[in-house]
Amino acid sequence: MGKRLIGSVGLAIAGGTPSPYTRTTSFVIACSDETTAIDSTGTKVTFRMPYDYTVTEVRASLTTAGTGVNLFTVDISEGGTTILSTKITIDASETTSTTAATPPVISDSSLADDAQMTIDVDQLDSGGVAAGLKVYIIGYKTLWVILL
Repeated sequence: MGKRLIGSVGLAIAGGTPSPYTRTTSFVIACSDETTAIDSTGTKVTFRMPYDYTVTEVRASLTTAGTGVNLFTVDISEGGTTILSTKITIDASETTSTTAATPPVISDSSLADDAQMTIDVDQLDSGGVAAGLKVYIIGYKTLWVILL
């Protein structure tokens, strides 16, 4: 008896069609209040994954854009190890990472059930005004089939 992953992106089933079991979901994590400037780096939120999860995209947003030359930089870690080889950045005067000059790169897309996750601010904007941080983890629940 063993188990086989069936929830991978682009996985084909009989007839070559994509798996009907793969559904995009997301976690939206509020990492600060909406109005107070984020004034220190470090861990902002710790939570546990509710199930095995495959990450396909990550992003971040601010309610109040940062200013100055420093990029506002965010990391996501599983069990103390980053899941990103290029961290999430938000450019000065922007409120979303989706328009950042350098997009994030996911290096570990497989998150384990009950894994301890942290959202960390690695660098603040040099103006010190960025507020209202939210982080989005986008992907799908990893599904397994038990083979008898």
